[in-house]
Amino acid sequence: MAGIYIHIPFCKQKCSYCNFHFSTNIQHKSELIKAINKELVMRKDELSTPLETIYFGGGTPSILSEVELQSIFETIYKNYSTQNLKEITLEANPDDLNKEKLQFLKSTPINRFSIGIQSFFEQDLKLMNRAHNAQEAESSIKLVQDFGFENITIDLIYGSTTTTDEMWKQNLQKAIELDVPHISSYALTVEEKTVLDHQIKKGITKSVDEDHQNDQFQMLVDTLTSNDFIQYEISNFGKENYFSLHNSNYWKGVHYLGIGPSAHSYNGISRAWNISNNSKYIQAINEDNLPQEFEVLHEVDKFNEMIMIGLRTIYGIDINRINSEFSEPLVNYFHQELNQLLKENLVENRENKIILKPEAKFFADGIASRLFYIN
Repeated sequence: MAGIYIHIPFCKQKCSYCNFHFSTNIQHKSELIKAINKELVMRKDELSTPLETIYFGGGTPSILSEVELQSIFETIYKNYSTQNLKEITLEANPDDLNKEKLQFLKSTPINRFSIGIQSFFEQDLKLMNRAHNAQEAESSIKLVQDFGFENITIDLIYGSTTTTDEMWKQNLQKAIELDVPHISSYALTVEEKTVLDHQIKKGITKSVDEDHQNDQFQMLVDTLTSNDFIQYEISNFGKENYFSLHNSNYWKGVHYLGIGPSAHSYNGISRAWNISNNSKYIQAINEDNLPQEFEVLHEVDKFNEMIMIGLRTIYGIDINRINSEFSEPLVNYFHQELNQLLKENLVENRENKIILKPEAKFFADGIASRLFYIN
């Protein structure tokens, strides 16, 4: 099976923390959608297995018009094997989800929504410069449910300087009360050259506090796991049968195409990524060129990726695969570093799978880096 990720690089306004590729200028949106459709046709022979998932990400895919979205579906269904499609996700902002929009979306193959809630509190939303308000955050979920969509995930951000522990508890409780079956939750991260980064450096906004974030991460884990959510990846919590199939396939090494500016692709041997420039992307596609770079994944790349993904998911690091798929220097290094992590009680061995200890999950990336092999 395989997947397609489609990057829609447009937003109504710029969130203060965001460093993804997007534009608030939608003047050339129709041209870009035409280029995306053409790229889909140009690359139709790259996937050797039928599609299982499609994911519209961004940016803000819910900004697409009916004609634009329908044209993408028509292109995919005409050029790809779609008989095994199981999950089609649309990322959406709460302010885009009105009755008229949902009436149309109900007629499309979309069967999963990822709604960028981030918080149910005005203070948080203002700091993040979100386009929606607290009332829209709640009403958008109810409206999507009213139209018969059950497979819903929402994004929530913790550890902001405006988010008190009590507010965070209420955010989680609100999501539980709304019967949302999947939650993706991330610590507020300050990326370079973002508005938030500028505000902190200028003293306009306080710096984020790692201890504060760690406390709220533990609240997140404790609250959701005690309410029938499974933490199947560090930042992702799903009830039974509601895990993200598309994202799970990323973590399991399933091949996928990334379509649109800045989108990444993976075929098991190499990774490719499109140029992060809308106008140059459109120009290249119109000239029948794929505006992408690629890298061949060498043994060390594959080893380090297996470490990172394994520690972030419930699937763990498979010791048998490490021993059988990699050369002796990497295997020896792995076991040497692993023994130290076991002594420090940061990981455990469950049936030859290395899993993070619950109290170490907040520090997953740092722990994984200790197992990375550096040439």
